[in-house]
Amino acid sequence: MRQDSTTLDIYMTHRSALVDYATGIVGSRAHAEDLVQEAWLRFDKAARRRQLRQPLSYLYRIVRNLAMDGRRRMARESRVVTEDSFNVTTGTAADDTPSPEKVALYRDELELVMEAIAELPERTRIALEMHRFGGCKLKEIAAFLDISLPLAHVLVMEGVQHCKRRLGRS
Repeated sequence: MRQDSTTLDIYMTHRSALVDYATGIVGSRAHAEDLVQEAWLRFDKAARRRQLRQPLSYLYRIVRNLAMDGRRRMARESRVVTEDSFNVTTGTAADDTPSPEKVALYRDELELVMEAIAELPERTRIALEMHRFGGCKLKEIAAFLDISLPLAHVLVMEGVQHCKRRLGRS
């Protein structure tokens, strides 16, 4: 079978699950649809350049990376809007933005969590991301990974515990 038809088959078969997964991360189905389309373009381009060992996992990783980039961009944009918003009655800037120390702390924690997730075995990482970012139920995770429901629960909990340990909260 040709590489491009294989990648298209993978994309078409999993498109709905990918959109659900991305929606859980970005919070908007319309944005998730656009994101999954962009992921498909990148996935297809990469598949044309080289043989992918685990194409579905690679496609999910592209979706996750694009979604996380989108969340970061939206957070930056909302900070800019918040910083630019003024209190009409006093003419002063609104003072509900976090302190630079809190921003640095949360940014560092986010980096630790993302590193911890990247360290997980692939099946555990996918289960954790589907559950925490994608909002998928354990039954959906079990079906997607073709595993039992108890094993899906174990994988999610192992992923959470690993992240907690990395944050020093175990």
